Amino acid sequence: MVGTPFTVQVGGARLAGLKLGEGLPVVFLHAGVCDKRMWQAQMSMVAEEGWQAVAYDRRGYGETTSPDEAFSHIDDLKAVLNALDIHAAVFVGCSMGGGLAVDFALRNPGRVIGLVLIGTSVTGSPWTSNEAESQLEAAEEDAYERGDLDMINRVQAHLWLDGPRTMGGRVTGAARELFLDMNAIALAKPELTLEEKRDSAWDRMGEIGAPTLLMVGDEDFSALIDRHEYLSEEMPNAFAAVLEGAAHIPSVERPDLVNTMLIEFLDAIEGGDDEGEHGDEEE
Repeated sequence: MVGTPFTVQVGGARLAGLKLGEGLPVVFLHAGVCDKRMWQAQMSMVAEEGWQAVAYDRRGYGETTSPDEAFSHIDDLKAVLNALDIHAAVFVGCSMGGGLAVDFALRNPGRVIGLVLIGTSVTGSPWTSNEAESQLEAAEEDAYERGDLDMINRVQAHLWLDGPRTMGGRVTGAARELFLDMNAIALAKPELTLEEKRDSAWDRMGEIGAPTLLMVGDEDFSALIDRHEYLSEEMPNAFAAVLEGAAHIPSVERPDLVNTMLIEFLDAIEGGDDEGEHGDEEE
């Protein structure tokens, strides 16, 4: 994937990003076990189809560097958009990236043309685990207590890439190598302890009126599958799809499937509000 690298300085942080193509912007927000590279296939496809693709590494990930200072991921995202002169965009977020997109949309509804949320987190949402999931979570906690970063990475690959109810090592080849590399970089970063706490979004999901595509893999955590079913009923303009044979990072595991659904969604909303009609609304 050939694109134009960019950096945005926010406080003491240097946010590293990549942009590709021209047209209406699609901003990709990565999962908490990945970095911007998880969107390589989607960014290339979006750019080829006449959209502008943008992704960046949040603090604590990838090529971004940051001291341990007070910060807000929402403010960082807004700084990236403003630096690139992006007034409104479609936001594509996976896991924690989806949670950021949701929180941004609640605070800045006029800057959101549409949302694609994949295995999304939601600030303040409930979480329950079944027995198989709990066993892997216990192994992850044990590895953290021992400070074994390599073991943490391997357990998290099982949890998030393979899926917690499948055999470890289900996903192989380049997809696994990429996951392990992205997550190893994140695990090795210094801890950031001063992130601003975000308000719960769980009881406000019905306020998000932007067209939304919800995707979740059928091998993902049971809580996330249940969450997406709830969101599909709660969000007024949401369409939900369950991806067969995929877990939490389908953009890496099944890029063909994600690309097809993403471009269909983008084509469907392209005839909607003109970018210039969106106001910069903020709570």
